Amino acid sequence: MSPALAQAVECIRDAAAERRPLCIRGGGTKDFYGNAPRGALLATGSLCGIVEHQPSELVLTALGGTPLEDIEATLLEHGQMLAFEPPHFGPGATLGGCVAAGLAGPRRASSGPSHGGVRDFVLGARLVDGSGRLLRFGGTVMKNVAGYDVSRALAGSLGILGLIVEVSLKVLPRPAVEASLRLEMDLEAALDRLQRWAGRALPISASAWVGGCLNLRLSGSSSAVAEGMAEIGGEGFAGESFWSDVREQRLPFFSGQAPLWRVALPARAPGLDLGREEFIEWNGMLRWIHSDRPPEVVRARAEALGGHATLFRGGDRSCGVFHPLQPALLDIHRRLKAEFDPAGILNPGRLYAEF
Repeated sequence: MSPALAQAVECIRDAAAERRPLCIRGGGTKDFYGNAPRGALLATGSLCGIVEHQPSELVLTALGGTPLEDIEATLLEHGQMLAFEPPHFGPGATLGGCVAAGLAGPRRASSGPSHGGVRDFVLGARLVDGSGRLLRFGGTVMKNVAGYDVSRALAGSLGILGLIVEVSLKVLPRPAVEASLRLEMDLEAALDRLQRWAGRALPISASAWVGGCLNLRLSGSSSAVAEGMAEIGGEGFAGESFWSDVREQRLPFFSGQAPLWRVALPARAPGLDLGREEFIEWNGMLRWIHSDRPPEVVRARAEALGGHATLFRGGDRSCGVFHPLQPALLDIHRRLKAEFDPAGILNPGRLYAEF
């Protein structure tokens, strides 16, 4: 056990004995996400470094405090990538924070082999739970499934289950060719077109509709991309900076002052009809909208369309950031929290006020 890890274990054990809350933080770039952090700071920056990278096996293992930019630079040298395209939201974003937040970028809902979110690429993890125990789950190859679901459960847990010490991820080769297209059409036409394309073998790796324009990214072999562009039509544009701005929410749409909602819906669902323009990603399955409407109104509309709504940025968070859970599911979450953090000291209330 390294000195940095031994110090973190001791810190958690002391806090558990005193029932003193701890705030686990990597780079702090996602402090805005979830309920307000509270407790004494437990920084992960000293748990830093790439432990192993097996390019031929498409596996990378790194410590939780490792900067995402370091991991992405290493993968780039070998023509590989984090296929879920995680947002950084600022300098200093870490691997542990990326997994704990569970947020994925534009490539999340592609029609190719990179389809999937953070949890779909987590192979294994080590963490220190709320009792100070060092636990290992999963492995470093896809066929090693022991503890696989537990390591995946860390994705989106916002640190309430433990300090993420180390993560093993499946990585993918970067596509040989990428191209971007822009087509002018209204929301209804865009949703219809996306659903028709989803049933075809088109190499669409990202989609974003905003302001009357549907933007698409195609990724794959040169022949597949060329055939896709010919079938889809539209106007080509240099899209690298655009998709980076989508991932990091730097586009003008995201600069509004009203609360920003993240709404997950079935792909075929119509517009939210909440009186504001929407930004639509993931083939229609992810909707962003600024709205001053009461949270219960936004969530009721999301439920009516078969989805759920998260208060992503801004707004009154006293009502809770995440969509309320059904009693049975809330009980499962509560029991999982109690198993990993019996003293309730790790990022308390960050996910749901009840735990």
